Amino acid sequence: MLSVTPIPAFHDNYIWMLRQDSQREVCVVDPGDAAPVIAALDAENLTLASVLITHHHADHTGGLPELVERYAPHVIGPHNSEIANIDQHVGDGDDIRMLGRLFEVIEVPGHTLDHIAFFTRGIPAMLFCGDTLFSAGCGRLFEGSPEQMHSALSRFTALPDDTLVFAAHEYTLSNLEFASAADPKNKDVQHALAECRRMRKLNRPTLPSSMERERRINPFLRCHLADVQQTASAQGDTSSELATFATLRTWKDSF
Repeated sequence: MLSVTPIPAFHDNYIWMLRQDSQREVCVVDPGDAAPVIAALDAENLTLASVLITHHHADHTGGLPELVERYAPHVIGPHNSEIANIDQHVGDGDDIRMLGRLFEVIEVPGHTLDHIAFFTRGIPAMLFCGDTLFSAGCGRLFEGSPEQMHSALSRFTALPDDTLVFAAHEYTLSNLEFASAADPKNKDVQHALAECRRMRKLNRPTLPSSMERERRINPFLRCHLADVQQTASAQGDTSSELATFATLRTWKDSF
């Protein structure tokens, strides 16, 4: 069975460590910092066999040089020459087999133009989505357009309800506070906000989420609903689902 462990990094990053049963060889996703990865591996006498990269930002790639020098893992990432140390470049629809599971590559430009995600349909299904989808939120548009990000999120909403969502940041509390403003009639958001506050007081991760949960609490996945459109209309154009998404994203940037 594939297990996934969060390795906290920086202020709010999670580097996800994947391990099959009791095997010593593991994979990590988006190692922005090598030190916490090395500490986690040393603590259990593990070795780093592979690395998945979702996009080029330094808090997702900064630890690569040291990890490559120390462990020589197989590094898989997007087609972007700015990212050093990638052994296998992958794009939309590519499949990779790792740790006994088949992972599908999904191109999701928006946060950055090179952004990809990794999805596996095993039990449970898992999505490693970097900075595209967060619990109750989505990534800022540093390089892409609202159209691209909306399309990317639409690809995620087509995934099975029980898909576990492994986002790369602990942003859930601030995202839920925004969701409470953007979708004020949504009782699921209020329940999730109370639960998240309890978990963070105990310093517990709020991730992974699930696609079923995100459809209920994430305003960026609910732009087609009249309640969200009505609230967002005070902030800008809500004449379409895409326009509502763009308005919400601009609103969240200054929230």
